[in-house]
Amino acid sequence: MLKKRVKGLIHGVLDRGVRGQVDELRFAVGVMESRLATLLPPPTRLQDIECKVFSQWGEDGILQFLTSRLSPPDVFIEIGVGDYSECNTRFLAMKDNWRGAVFNGGNQHIDFLRRSEMAWRWGITPVSAFVTAENINDLIEGVGIRGEIGVLSIDIDGVDFWVWRAIKAISPWIVVVEYNSAFGSRKAVTVPYDPAFDASREHYTWLYHGASLPAMHRLGAVRGYRLVGVGSNGVNAFFVRNDIAGDLWDLTPEQAFVRSRFRTARDTEGKLTYTGDDHAKLLHSMRDRLVHVVDEGRDLSIAEAFGV
Repeated sequence: MLKKRVKGLIHGVLDRGVRGQVDELRFAVGVMESRLATLLPPPTRLQDIECKVFSQWGEDGILQFLTSRLSPPDVFIEIGVGDYSECNTRFLAMKDNWRGAVFNGGNQHIDFLRRSEMAWRWGITPVSAFVTAENINDLIEGVGIRGEIGVLSIDIDGVDFWVWRAIKAISPWIVVVEYNSAFGSRKAVTVPYDPAFDASREHYTWLYHGASLPAMHRLGAVRGYRLVGVGSNGVNAFFVRNDIAGDLWDLTPEQAFVRSRFRTARDTEGKLTYTGDDHAKLLHSMRDRLVHVVDEGRDLSIAEAFGV
């Protein structure tokens, strides 16, 4: 037993060492790429300046472009970060010395920040909490952040629409929020609000969650934001507050929409099917689930809302 524990500790130290060296290399390449990006002609769309350093897709490059263009307050809030090794704000903290708070259930993000020494190197406050529309403002105020901030990122695979709608404690310049491309580019729909929403329990595919891009666009417009684009992977939408957006793009959902191609749908036994990019089939499998139709203010089944 003792031999196994010692062996596990040794492997853990080696793994952290190798991972740390890889992260240092990724960071160095990211810094170099972000500097080279400033020499390029102005982009015609957000996808032109994507760059992955610590983000899941190309969000790091997009945020570097937007923050350098707008010069917002160097404060962020990120909701839904996993263990924080892969997220939207880590590069902002490490490269540009931003500070902020990150919220996620469990303690993985807290452990990662301490183990990687990021907890003392940068001003990142991790909070363990299951975020809801009812508690989000108290959580934000609890870490001492109020008013103008640079970036708000929301990715909780659930009631993202309702959480963004509930936020009053801060006024972000830039909002990054996940949309569900399976709901298409025309219908403004979101899953109905449930503070205990868990996509893994709501439908066997794990893909019944979030809101459509039109729903996020409607909410953004009400809150004074314009849609400046989405990532090429069809996951995250980027909004900028109108009063500071200047001549940045102002797109409709139809103009900005990108359909995701990743295949993360599961079967009834919880195994990956590798067919989740067939959105028509996916919608049909969820036809009995309810969606809230934003423009009508009522809940309908997916069958009724989409005619599937």
